Amino acid sequence: MKRKNNQEEELKNTVSVDYFSTFDCTNILGKIDFAVKVRRPKNTIDFHDDYLLWAEAKLKPADIVAMLTQLVLTIGKARTFDEILPPPFLGCYDSEKIAFVPYSEIQDIFYQNDFNWNVAPSNHDTKEFRQVYSQIEKIIHNDIPWKTYLFYFEKDKNDLRRFIRDNFIVGKSKTTKINIDKNNFINIYQKWIETVKPTIQVNNWDAAKRAGIIDGDFYLADLLSDENKTLKDKLFVLLKTNHYELDRKIDESGFENFKSTAFSDNQKAYAQFWAKYERPPREDYWNFMVERRDLLVPQDVRERKGSFYTPRIWVELSQRYIADVFGDNWQDEYYVWDCCAGSGNLLVGLTNKYNIWASTLDRQDVDVMRDRIKNGANLLDEHVFQFDFLNDDFSKLPDGLQKIINNPKLRKRLIIYINPPYAEAGNRKQLSGTGENKGRTTTANATYNKYKNAIGKAANELFVQFLIRIYCEIPAAKIANFSKLKNLQAPNFSGFRKHFQAKLEKLLLIPANSFDNVSGQFPIGFFVWNTEIKEKFEQIKADVYDKDGFFIQNKNIYSYDNVKGKINNWIADISKKFDKQTRIGDIHSNGNDFQHQNDVFIDNTGTKKTFGGLHLAVSVTNLIEICICFAVRKVIPVDWLNDRDQFLYPDNRWKADVEFQNDCLAYTLFNTNVSAREGINHWIPFTESEVGARTGFESHFMASFLSGKIIRNAYADLFEQLDSENNPKINWKKGEKREFSPEAKAVFDAGRELWRYYHRQQDVNVDASLYDIREYFQGRNDKGKMNNKSNDEKYNELLAILRYRLKILAQKIEPKVYEYGFLLH
Repeated sequence: MKRKNNQEEELKNTVSVDYFSTFDCTNILGKIDFAVKVRRPKNTIDFHDDYLLWAEAKLKPADIVAMLTQLVLTIGKARTFDEILPPPFLGCYDSEKIAFVPYSEIQDIFYQNDFNWNVAPSNHDTKEFRQVYSQIEKIIHNDIPWKTYLFYFEKDKNDLRRFIRDNFIVGKSKTTKINIDKNNFINIYQKWIETVKPTIQVNNWDAAKRAGIIDGDFYLADLLSDENKTLKDKLFVLLKTNHYELDRKIDESGFENFKSTAFSDNQKAYAQFWAKYERPPREDYWNFMVERRDLLVPQDVRERKGSFYTPRIWVELSQRYIADVFGDNWQDEYYVWDCCAGSGNLLVGLTNKYNIWASTLDRQDVDVMRDRIKNGANLLDEHVFQFDFLNDDFSKLPDGLQKIINNPKLRKRLIIYINPPYAEAGNRKQLSGTGENKGRTTTANATYNKYKNAIGKAANELFVQFLIRIYCEIPAAKIANFSKLKNLQAPNFSGFRKHFQAKLEKLLLIPANSFDNVSGQFPIGFFVWNTEIKEKFEQIKADVYDKDGFFIQNKNIYSYDNVKGKINNWIADISKKFDKQTRIGDIHSNGNDFQHQNDVFIDNTGTKKTFGGLHLAVSVTNLIEICICFAVRKVIPVDWLNDRDQFLYPDNRWKADVEFQNDCLAYTLFNTNVSAREGINHWIPFTESEVGARTGFESHFMASFLSGKIIRNAYADLFEQLDSENNPKINWKKGEKREFSPEAKAVFDAGRELWRYYHRQQDVNVDASLYDIREYFQGRNDKGKMNNKSNDEKYNELLAILRYRLKILAQKIEPKVYEYGFLLH
């Protein structure tokens, strides 16, 4: 709430409306700036008012102790408490924050002897002001947590409204603090980062993070504490009244060693922050909060170390699929090792703890698992250990696990059950020039160096590094893993597929965004591999589940290793002999799958874009094929399930389907990024008379192409090379008027109405494209992005009709995309 430029009275009105609308804030109580009382129905007979808050208000940001001091002097001077029952809270606010303090904590100041209450409350230079200031500061700041409840309007508005709702109740004697539960402990952590973290004496948090020390462990120490002491002694960081202890170890002499750090502000920010919250949370939440430590791990660390929590619904389903492959008694007949266990939640539900092993990269996660064992987790302390799977030699494994790995017979009964990290050396932001290559995030380990030559670019993926080491160094073991589908489908992973030849027994697909902190729309697979059976992956029918765990369909997953080529290969082949003299625009096509759908577009800038991919000129000789390529890539909406499906080199049957060609042409004409501001617009599909243009168009190319006219005679001004009918460079043939399907005609009709409406406006560009028309009506925001809607309702209606008819046309084209081999079923 940014109110700094408002007058003080307007600020009072704003606070009243925004936060105290259910109360009566209209009463003027002496010289008290702001008074809140219970709202009573009109004509109610009552002998007194029930006040809930008396507050001081300032326009500009001010010291809360100074504001409270002025309020106390104002109340004491008027002896307001002698005439009116005091409220449960005194308070103060300015344009950025509001604070409350229980009246009972302050009231003794009003009864001190030999105090001159006749001074001006606003004069901060008096002896009396300084005396009361010191008393208030000592009262509310002497204990930890503080007795002041401080909220910032911008970032704490929900907590503030909850505090008012729970505490502004007549007759309520005890202040209700905000309870912390499994639904809000992450939101409170984000606020803790802003308030408390900067005061912890860690000189370089980035260096600490690289050493495996994260701020979330300090937050857990605070959260699970009482009287400023952490209650769970197995945590990596412990709060010890006024400092933290961490990284505790027993040295060779048997003495405990640890690191410690304190607060840079004498714990003031800590005290202020935790004053609002009830600690510790309910005890039945403790294990959940410790188990979900992964949510407190920074994103880059989560990607690198695999600190991702697997939702219980997928843990249970994955174990069911393991049982389908290895039998109902698999937990007794097989050994299980989660070699990137994190806090161990993937192993929840397993019953035979003597057959389970769990290792993790971080000591903190080992501490968390052992704390969970102490609270009933079905694991053995001796089977939980720290191990860097991508670097450490297997000789560092516990003896029991080494015996299994080193024994060929026992090794066949070992299931590596993992949800590994998925970081990669490069991502789409880096490829598009908007991000940085992660570099050593994934390549600074022994496994990468050992196998990079054998599996190529696939080695950049951490989850692949886990798979390849297991496959090569624990032969005949079984693998049950969560991961993306790149290892099955991505072109860059063909080398991995040649090397990693194991039978894929089962595959289930689930939405990635059903995992915490994953917002992408793509599938996560759960794979059950038998590495004892050598088999190159080509195809499998996967089971698909929705985010709630309900089976919805089967889907064929292909490797695409044996196809003729991809759609970009096809359009590049088609365009090898295009006519450079008749260039009317460019198509940009990055990648061959659905996830790159937004990277396919047609414009007329004449320049290549920053990302990789295919950039081809569009001319009269390849226009139809370009429109087919564009429409095929666009007519099917991208969703989480088709995200990795590849568009392929089609067969030749499309050549005989003229209606399909014209449908794709119509669809493309109303979906380009062509702009008259970037050059001549050759893509207007109408004549001047059709749309009521005030002057002639600079180019009639597209309208003439659609009507089958001889382009050379009509457009000598467009292509300077065409200066005579006998020009040998181009073999022009008179075309035929294109006949369109009813669905395509409906699109043209809707587009024509939109163009007509545009040309009735003032100050228009007669050569405007659809992109220009949208920009004209919708405008752009402060960041330069085109707004989603216009204030012109007629335009919005016409555009909605066009989009609806394009959707109908897209549905007509879609079956042909599969029929002609652009996509596999």
